[in-house]
Amino acid sequence: MSPTATASASAIIAETSIGYHHLKIHGYSSLKGLPVGHRLSSCPFTVGGPSLENRLLPQRRPRGERGATSPSTSSSTTTSPRMSRRSSELVSSPTRSAHSSSSTTTRPSHRSPQHLRTASPARGALGYPKFVQLSALENSKILKNDSFTIRCDVVVIDRVRIEGKGSDEKKEAPKFVKVPPSDLNRHLGGLLLAERGADVVFQAGGETFAAHRCVLAARSPVFSAELFGSMKEGNTAHGSVVRVHDMEAQVFKALLCFLYTDSLPEMGKEEEDVMCQHLLVTADKYGMERMKLVCEDRLCKYIHVNTVANILALAQLHSCAGLKSACVHFLTSPGNLRAAMDSDGFHHLTTTCPSLLKELITMSAPN
Repeated sequence: MSPTATASASAIIAETSIGYHHLKIHGYSSLKGLPVGHRLSSCPFTVGGPSLENRLLPQRRPRGERGATSPSTSSSTTTSPRMSRRSSELVSSPTRSAHSSSSTTTRPSHRSPQHLRTASPARGALGYPKFVQLSALENSKILKNDSFTIRCDVVVIDRVRIEGKGSDEKKEAPKFVKVPPSDLNRHLGGLLLAERGADVVFQAGGETFAAHRCVLAARSPVFSAELFGSMKEGNTAHGSVVRVHDMEAQVFKALLCFLYTDSLPEMGKEEEDVMCQHLLVTADKYGMERMKLVCEDRLCKYIHVNTVANILALAQLHSCAGLKSACVHFLTSPGNLRAAMDSDGFHHLTTTCPSLLKELITMSAPN
């Protein structure tokens, strides 16, 4: 019996971005007076991400040749190296004047010497070892009304992927069970609402809230110390009410929601900015770092000339580096800074954070 043949197949697929750029030269006769080796560059353009530019040497003298000109392409990108192929040609009447994702320009019969080269951007400019003789250019139909155009075609390899399976690879086993995402937060949220098994009661803003000591202690180091540790007081005993001072009922309710579900409750846009400021202070008080970052992120959306001073003071007092950076970035605009300095919140900032005031005055001073 003959052995059974095994088959396998794979493919190497290059995902590319294709484009071109037209560089038109006006006043060719004047450019001939430039020094030998002087380089001219086009405006930057992009194909598939890297920033490129066309460069032209109007006067160059390679070995054994008289005056000549040569186009080249240079990459100025600082991203990870990607392979590219670039070529240039002289054209008489381009149909488009900017780079495009497709090549539809009619190619003339007269071309400059072609030489395609492939390299990563780190290798720098890609040019031609041979040059266009100035006399040949001047006698060609390419030069019209003392001008001509250089077209640069660019192909950038964005990614190379391999598809297929070898004969020795095992087939992926079929899945018969689909595991749903965790719904622990939903169950704990339900436990909070039902108050089943609650063993501690808090009072805040004239309202009472039943909760579970173990859940609070597991989520907050401050609650852990208050309910079980060295900060435990007589009023935290079973059956007693723990009074939370200087906190509104709505804020404490939102704190409990985050403690049990790891997310803030739904809020209306008209109240979210003020509510998040209160919750940020609360999160800092109870050592809830993730809740604090969530509040910082939401407050970034509410930074404007009338709020930036208060939010900046809040960020400074509670060590919110990200929120402070967002405020400072907003105030780097001279117009925003002048408008903010006229707001009521700015006067509050001068008394609460004098060091920040010095920074802002330095920013507003003319160079």
